[in-house]
Amino acid sequence: MSKRIRKIITESVETKQALLADEALLTTLCDVVEQAVNCYQHDGKLLFCGNGGSAADAQHIAAELSGRFYKDRPPLYAEALHVNTSYLTAVANDYSYDDVFARMVTAAGRKGDILFAISTSGNSPNILKAARAAKEREMVVVGMTGKSGGALRETCDFVLNVPSDVTPRIQECHILLGHILCELLELKLF
Repeated sequence: MSKRIRKIITESVETKQALLADEALLTTLCDVVEQAVNCYQHDGKLLFCGNGGSAADAQHIAAELSGRFYKDRPPLYAEALHVNTSYLTAVANDYSYDDVFARMVTAAGRKGDILFAISTSGNSPNILKAARAAKEREMVVVGMTGKSGGALRETCDFVLNVPSDVTPRIQECHILLGHILCELLELKLF
């Protein structure tokens, strides 16, 4: 068992090293931070959506922004779109699970806001619909995906595609990227 544990940790480190070596992705992350700074400076908000582990990442990143990360500072408007379970189950029942995030983007999203669409495959139907709804509202769409970017790549303004096809490794890097976003936003805004 110890050997397997070491292998998993090694794979995680190797994925993060590949992330560190991906200059295009790091440049895109810088651009995303600048977009988010501009969004907040113009009284905008960041919305996040994902399924399963990506939903947990969406909620985690939104909480760091709306609560605090390192600094005791005013809250930033950031919301994970799945946290209202009554809404989520009603829309899934009355319409379709594919519509749960798109309807909330239509309700809450405004021109200049940012949607972080998180999907390790980039092919989750409800995430794709949310991204399209955000584009219709003239929002900026940031896709957080795995290596290929999937179909989500075509809808996004920015794609943070982790150089891996392994879901747990992608998710580990997504939360790392989210933490970097939070830290840099605090540094730039406060």
